[in-house]
Amino acid sequence: MSNTRGYWHSNLGFLLAAIGSAIGLGNVWRFSYMAHQYGGGAFLVPYLVALLVAGLPIMLLEYGVGHLEKASSPLSFRRIGRHYEWLGWWMPVVAMFGIMLYYAVIVGWCVNYLLLAVSLGWGADPQGFFFNDFLQLSDSADNLGSFRMPILLATGFVWFLCWLICFRDVRHGIERASKIFMPALFILTLIMVGWTLTLEGATDAIRHHYLSADWSRINIFAAEPVLRNMAIKTWVAAFGQIFFTLSLGFGIMITYASYLPDKINIGQNAVITCLVNCAYSLVAGLAVFGVVGFMAQSQGVPFAEAIKGGPQLAFVVYPKAISMLPSLNVLFGIMFFLILVIAGLTSGVSLIEAFTCSFTDKFAWPRKKAVTMLCATGFLGSLIFTTQGGLYVLDIADHFITNYGLVVGGLLECLLVGWVLKTVVLRRHFAESGSKIPFIWDICVKFITPIILIILVYFAVQVDLAENYGGYSSGQLQLFGGGALLLCLGVALAFALAPWHPNKVKRRHQPEEDDLLV
Repeated sequence: MSNTRGYWHSNLGFLLAAIGSAIGLGNVWRFSYMAHQYGGGAFLVPYLVALLVAGLPIMLLEYGVGHLEKASSPLSFRRIGRHYEWLGWWMPVVAMFGIMLYYAVIVGWCVNYLLLAVSLGWGADPQGFFFNDFLQLSDSADNLGSFRMPILLATGFVWFLCWLICFRDVRHGIERASKIFMPALFILTLIMVGWTLTLEGATDAIRHHYLSADWSRINIFAAEPVLRNMAIKTWVAAFGQIFFTLSLGFGIMITYASYLPDKINIGQNAVITCLVNCAYSLVAGLAVFGVVGFMAQSQGVPFAEAIKGGPQLAFVVYPKAISMLPSLNVLFGIMFFLILVIAGLTSGVSLIEAFTCSFTDKFAWPRKKAVTMLCATGFLGSLIFTTQGGLYVLDIADHFITNYGLVVGGLLECLLVGWVLKTVVLRRHFAESGSKIPFIWDICVKFITPIILIILVYFAVQVDLAENYGGYSSGQLQLFGGGALLLCLGVALAFALAPWHPNKVKRRHQPEEDDLLV
């Protein structure tokens, strides 16, 4: 391994960082709401199937490519073939300039609410406070209004913390932070779950709305077209959730694996990362359903009326439930929003690291200079999301980037590794590293996973063509959604066309002649 390239001090440090990247805000609010929406316990069946045939295969693929080439995604794909470098740039560009710009703002919301929790500052009407007082939401995406200073300052603080962690090499920066943050996250989550289970109405909600199963929601062979279409949406949603929750298609896992030593069990690491991430979602779901169940019973309303999806779950439903707790409201509120801040930071630093590694690989900038430049640029890019109309822009950009940007990147990397690099090359590398990968992995990478991702894109396109997403105008969707994708593509192509240092492009391995015939 190059003396100038970063490396993990221990395999545990790598695992904690990779798991920290995978566990984010979506593990708390997105998974729980989807489980409620798509059949409760029945949703776990397609979710686990998706883990086996899409999540784990792509995780193995990204770990394998990064570890094989000891390089970021642009350099790794450039070594596979010079015409594929743009794809390697597309992934970290989407992560850094597509997702991190607004993700930092959401973490900034969590920082604000962590401070508000000290005095339960959201008051008796958390919904009115969130939209009218905190966001001061404008009337449409065409009216961005002025900056919201509490959000802007908190967003700047989030970028500063990410800069502080990424500034040093991965061993002394991200790894050290992960060894502090991840155990704290797990302990706080378990305490919150245990506390939640003591609340009146919590166990009933978990039993009847989380663990009970509506099997009709996953029966794609149902005779009635309505039920069949609902089941198809459930399966598509499950695969989409697995893809996004594992940080696949960002270039993150390729980068993180490139810092590992030569002799390491990649397959075992991939399995552990996937299982811990999914287990965390399941455990966090107990707290979400329990708290919402407590609130629903306290108010005398149905569970379905009490729960809400997306940010409202964290910034409207939970604050309301926290205010209704019989005791220790402030402590519970601080704990909940501290969990969100930690989960957001560990994911945020990985988004920055994927691009930092790509940038330094190609342009040989000192790491500290690159991180400083990227975080300063990222903060400026986040400003639009800190305005009064920022929530609209965030919603549109997130929809297009997650439904198209990441999925297309994951699809193309499967095709690249499956049909150009050849899975046999990675299989041999896995074996040399001490991992035995079953042949079904080849089938998944070449056929099953690409087909599933194509279906995901197809359904996303069908839905968006049928009606404008979120009721936004076509102009707003084209400007903030299509514009975000085009910006990322332009940046990726610009970086791909820039010249490399000659010694960087040389491959670390030479495929044997038989590899090209497989």
